[in-house]
Amino acid sequence: MQLLIVDDEIHWVDNLSMNKPWHTLGIEQVHKAYSAREALELIDTHPIDIVISDILMPEMTGIELIEIIRERDRKIKCILLSGHSDFEYAKQAIRHNAVDYLLKPPSDAELLGAVGSAVEQLNTDWEMVSSLERTTYALRENLPLLRGRLLLDALDGQRMSTDEWERKLTSYGLPFTVGTCALLLVRMEEEFGKYRNNGQPLIEYAIINMAEEVMGEFLEVWGVKEEHGYLAFLLQFKPQAPPVREGLLEKLATRLQEKVKQFLKGSLSIVMTDPFRFPEELPDAFRRATAYFRQIVGDEREFVMRLSEPAGPSEQGALRSLYLSPSLETLLEAGRWDEAEEKLNTVCDELDGHWSESWEHCMETGFLIAASYTNLAHRGGRTLESLLGQEIEPLQRGEAFSSIARLRKWSIAALHLLQEGTSNEVKDNRSSYVRKVQAFADKNLHLDVSLRALADHVNLHPTHLSKIYKIETGEGISDYVANLRMERASQKLKSTDKKVYEVGLEIGYMDPAYFIKVFKRHFGMTPQEYRDSAK
Repeated sequence: MQLLIVDDEIHWVDNLSMNKPWHTLGIEQVHKAYSAREALELIDTHPIDIVISDILMPEMTGIELIEIIRERDRKIKCILLSGHSDFEYAKQAIRHNAVDYLLKPPSDAELLGAVGSAVEQLNTDWEMVSSLERTTYALRENLPLLRGRLLLDALDGQRMSTDEWERKLTSYGLPFTVGTCALLLVRMEEEFGKYRNNGQPLIEYAIINMAEEVMGEFLEVWGVKEEHGYLAFLLQFKPQAPPVREGLLEKLATRLQEKVKQFLKGSLSIVMTDPFRFPEELPDAFRRATAYFRQIVGDEREFVMRLSEPAGPSEQGALRSLYLSPSLETLLEAGRWDEAEEKLNTVCDELDGHWSESWEHCMETGFLIAASYTNLAHRGGRTLESLLGQEIEPLQRGEAFSSIARLRKWSIAALHLLQEGTSNEVKDNRSSYVRKVQAFADKNLHLDVSLRALADHVNLHPTHLSKIYKIETGEGISDYVANLRMERASQKLKSTDKKVYEVGLEIGYMDPAYFIKVFKRHFGMTPQEYRDSAK
């Protein structure tokens, strides 16, 4: 857990942070803030769990601070300290759900007791959030989506170990085992077209439920709508299924057609596969089934067909690794460059091993790679030529696809250029944000230039802005603003006759006493002493 101590008395904050046995309470890190504004910036950039704050501070009281904290993160526990026994303060602290209200200086027992109570409350809160009962309820509520996503991943060739599959099947409450299964692919025919813009998901859900009802006596049924618009059903025989199963799938599929036509007034066309081993052979069975639908042309519909053999020579000669999930385009968009290079090598290895004499397979691979690269460039507002430079020429001349060796060499060289160009683009974006932040702070020091205000100015989350600013400059935003204020103050003190409080106001300090304290902490002397020494 992380603790934040807030007080404008520097020695008090330093003493509390360094000389108390916070580690005995499970506190791993203690942060210090000498104003409410600094506290809010730390809360924006660190996962603060507990705040100890003085009430009477310049610019903003502790009561106002915890009110803002409550708006931003209700889980943070707050403890208030005050040098005055004021019932009104205590009442406001209670109203804002402060863990405790202590008089300064508190004894170690009082202070550690209050923080210990806050730790207990946090542990209780998070135990409730992560409780088995709550997690189980959330899982149960989202099971249909999770089950559907898992089946889609399986159809797409998502690779997982047998143990991982068995664990997921069990945790999702799916009564399937790794082993023999069959696949049923269902096409909803034109009668259902009237629901395309209104009610289509309900019709699909109804058909999945009807399939479970029709086949559930003898088969485990797991259905989902896949990306081409088919309803895909993974089927596995139950132990109580009849020993002679020849023709049973066809019979049940025909019954499903009849019930859908009777109650939903629409027809289905169905292709089913022979048994295969789940999950490793499911992607191939799925591809053969979809290919079978593609080969059926004309008016043929409302059929039940069994797919016993691969769909034909074209499917036997199809590339596999090129289309397995995750796709090259997905890897590029996510910036997973090493995985993208690994995929390119895997695809080229498949070409070498199975299609070394096929120019068409090489061309198919090259066109997909080029299209993925071009899409990435255009998404970033660039052209592929601007990112690849001279490497665009082999693509333009068609040489990049003329052999597997050339395809491998070109695609990987181009990938490295894309990575370099994208990295430079990210760095340019970071530099742009830094310039915008610094320009805004420079013009508006007399206004709100907190981390949140600066983040709002550049339309970024405070935590993200803080990170990219630190990466780009090596210092935190709050340090930059504080140093800028002190630099501006020193210039004004040396070059103008303005009063000290006027200088403070012009750089954003509403409280003169607080400005003097901060200035002295930075320069080792008061503003007036600094002015006198510069004469």
